[in-house]
Amino acid sequence: MEIVSMEQELKSNAYPGRGIVIGKTMDGKKAAAAYFIMGRSENSRNRVFVEDGQGIRTQAFDPAKLTDPSLIIYAPVRVLGNKTIVTNGDQTDTIYEGMDRQLTFEQSLRSREFEPDGPNYTPRISGIMHIENGKYNYALSILKSSNGNPESCSRFTYAYENPLNGEGRFIHTYMHDGNPLPSFEGEPKRVAIPDDIDSFADLLWNSLNEENKVSLFVRYIDIETGTYETRIVNKNR
Repeated sequence: MEIVSMEQELKSNAYPGRGIVIGKTMDGKKAAAAYFIMGRSENSRNRVFVEDGQGIRTQAFDPAKLTDPSLIIYAPVRVLGNKTIVTNGDQTDTIYEGMDRQLTFEQSLRSREFEPDGPNYTPRISGIMHIENGKYNYALSILKSSNGNPESCSRFTYAYENPLNGEGRFIHTYMHDGNPLPSFEGEPKRVAIPDDIDSFADLLWNSLNEENKVSLFVRYIDIETGTYETRIVNKNR
């Protein structure tokens, strides 16, 4: 699989929906994660990311305009010891609680399916980063309806042990804009991860569709020490 341009992937797709990127910086020193959200409705666009302990949560920018919080208010990022969980929904809590009970990432997600938002049946995408004793691995998951049929759930997990320097994987909810929105297909895309967190955050934010983008989270974690730095960008200010 060739490395694709993150910039081109985003600029050529007006509505990838929500997206997760996980990988390792070129110098091999940092584990990298990014999560973005987009929206087409006023309810979806009325959000910001705010820090919540070691993680983040979504919050209504204007509480008076919030009509349905069920699928848009959640904690996308939570930290459990040496594990960082990144997802596009409240399955963050499912994974956190499951792994806290010694279940695996995959086992924790067995109790969940795609979102109940027919006719889109938005996929649940999730990532887990594990850093321990200077070693780093990560995995990505997608739970989606079988070709738009809610009677069947397709489950895919992609695990990356000792990931290569300067590389990451990108998964998102929708192939492109549409009605209904077509679910992501295929293996997570191979993308480049730069050493500088600010240049990566700028690249992602500036490449997302101006009308539809809502918020962006980027975190770089030092693989040796576990210390991290975070960037949050919100369109609503």
